[in-house]
Amino acid sequence: MRYARVSAGGRAVWGRVGEADIELLSGSPLGPDGHDVIGTIPREGAHWLPPVVPPVFYAVGLNYPRHIAHTGAETPGRPEVGYRANNALTGHLSPIVKPAGITGRFEAEPELVAVIGRTLKHATHDEAREGVFGWTIGNDVSARTWQHQDRTFWRSKNSDTFKPMGPWIETDVDALAQTTTLRVNGAERAAFPTGDMVFDPYDYIVAITRHLTMHPGDVLWMGAEATCRLEPGDTVEIEIGGIGVLSNPVLLEGNQS
Repeated sequence: MRYARVSAGGRAVWGRVGEADIELLSGSPLGPDGHDVIGTIPREGAHWLPPVVPPVFYAVGLNYPRHIAHTGAETPGRPEVGYRANNALTGHLSPIVKPAGITGRFEAEPELVAVIGRTLKHATHDEAREGVFGWTIGNDVSARTWQHQDRTFWRSKNSDTFKPMGPWIETDVDALAQTTTLRVNGAERAAFPTGDMVFDPYDYIVAITRHLTMHPGDVLWMGAEATCRLEPGDTVEIEIGGIGVLSNPVLLEGNQS
C-alpha cells in the first residue's frame, strides 16, 4: 500500500495512492483511529507534500562502506544517530532552492527512509522490524562550504528545502533488497545496493530505543553511498526499486517564480 500527503482544498490530506487516482482519507494511517475515504483526486497533477511530518527527524551518516572509504573516515563501531530539522522538508516535485551567493559544492545524497509506525522503547530486532510502518525516499542536500565553516550542520543540511522526501510511503516492499539510483537531468550518476549498509535500520532502532522512545511518524534517514553535485536548472531524481521516484528541480534563490 502507498500512502501520501497531498494538498487538497487548501489543506494537507492523507491519501491512498493508486495507479491513476488518490483516495483522500479522513485521518492518518499512522494514528490509532480508523480512516475513511472522503474523496478522490487524479494522481496526475497532485500537489505532493512530504509524506509525513515527523515528531523526530533522525538521520544517519557514514553508513555505506564506499562512502566511508571516499571520505577517509573510520568505519563506525556502533550505530550513532543525528538529527535534522523539519523546516528543511519539502515534497516530490517541489523545488530545491540553492541560497544566493553560496560557493563550493552543493550536493545531493540519495537515502532510504524508514517511517516508524508504533511506539518503541528497548526494542528487540524483531520489534524494530515490526515497528517500521513503511519506507520512503530522501534527498540529503548539503552545502559543503557551510558544513566545513560551521560547528554544526544547522544551515548546511537544515536550510529550507534541503530535505526533499517522498513521493509516498510504501508499506509492502523489502527495502533492503532494492537498488538506489541517482539521476541528474535524466543521466545516471550513481547506483548502489540499498541494503549495503554498515548497520541496517533495525540496528539503529534497537540502539536508539535503548535511550529514546520512538513514536509513530518518526523518520530515520539511512545515509548514502554516493553524492552528486547540483546546479540551478538541474532536475534531480532518486529512485529506489519497489518504492518509487523522488524528483525535484533545483532553483537559485530569488528565481523561484
